[in-house]
Amino acid sequence: MLGLITVLAVASACDNGSDQALRVSAASSLSEAFGEIESAFERENPDVDVVLNLAGSSLLREQILSGAPVDVFASASREIMEQISDAGLVSGRPSVFALNQIEIAVPPGNPANVTGISDFARDDLFLGLCEAQVPCGILARAALDASGVVAAPDTNEPNVRSLLTKIEAGELDAGMVYATDVLAGEVEGIQLPTQYSTVAEYPMAALADSAHPAAATAFVDFVLSSAGQAILARYGFISP
Repeated sequence: MLGLITVLAVASACDNGSDQALRVSAASSLSEAFGEIESAFERENPDVDVVLNLAGSSLLREQILSGAPVDVFASASREIMEQISDAGLVSGRPSVFALNQIEIAVPPGNPANVTGISDFARDDLFLGLCEAQVPCGILARAALDASGVVAAPDTNEPNVRSLLTKIEAGELDAGMVYATDVLAGEVEGIQLPTQYSTVAEYPMAALADSAHPAAATAFVDFVLSSAGQAILARYGFISP
């Protein structure tokens, strides 16, 4: 029934039957999951062409605040979404649609024999984090603070996928990424102890100045639906 309602709602908003380009800005950690969601949503809504803009949530925030045309925003940070909402740019109230956790990632085979978060204090390792203002960087540093480990990362990457790529290539001995990125990438994961584990909340919302408000709302509803949640779960995201 939800699929039929979604199709009818979106189809009614079409102008002369032409496709609507629905611009969805989403955190880079959502790349694979939202790629599948894009395809599933377009199958149910053939008059909508979802255009994904994937980047770090803080960069997406700056794009939106600068007036970039965006219909839907899916953030890896509640705080960043609140900043967009406080600026009056959100339609309705944002909804948390997924949870994620920070995890240590190492190259295949773990050549540096990294065993846990304490290794981030080792000067002999090449280590990476996301930049301090990026959600994955904020959460990684919170885990380090909770553990009492003082880390001196060799690189601070602008988004989690950039960090993951360097770990996959063996340029880094270890880094802290999302658990979903460990599943998506060619790396091995080391879970953090429960007392140091940090959880990311992913909120999303249609934006107030969307050129296609009905399609934007329908996309949000699809992600929150059982079908959307099932896709997210396949990529390791946790339902809120």
